[in-house]
Amino acid sequence: MAQATIENPIINSPFVEPARHFVMDADGKVTGEIETRRRPSEFFVPVARPRKLSAQLSMDQFSGPTRQQPNEIVNEIRQAVGRWRQQDYPHTTSITRDLLQHWRDEDRERRLFFCQIEAAETAIYLTEAAEKTGDTKALNVIRAEH
Repeated sequence: MAQATIENPIINSPFVEPARHFVMDADGKVTGEIETRRRPSEFFVPVARPRKLSAQLSMDQFSGPTRQQPNEIVNEIRQAVGRWRQQDYPHTTSITRDLLQHWRDEDRERRLFFCQIEAAETAIYLTEAAEKTGDTKALNVIRAEH
């Protein structure tokens, strides 16, 4: 199946959480179909090639086939950070809350992209709030890194 030609690949604002994404087929190629939710985090895992190759050349011989596998811990932490954001950042200091408000301010001369804010939120959530909310999966991620 040939990859779809996308006339306008930008379907989300860089300033808000992505709400749509292009669907990919089993081979990892964009179909052109739009799904109305944020794309979950996934790994593209290489699949071992057969020992005996046919004489016919294909693009797979250069990059190798892959399969998609959900990155469950990233998806769970994204959801936890989203809930924490909606609750207005409980279990943080007033300085941290003020900083987050400043970074999200729409009147800033140079607004930050959602991905930049989400990265900061995630670091703050993991270091300041996860333990106080009882998020054991996030805490296991922190402990595994040390």
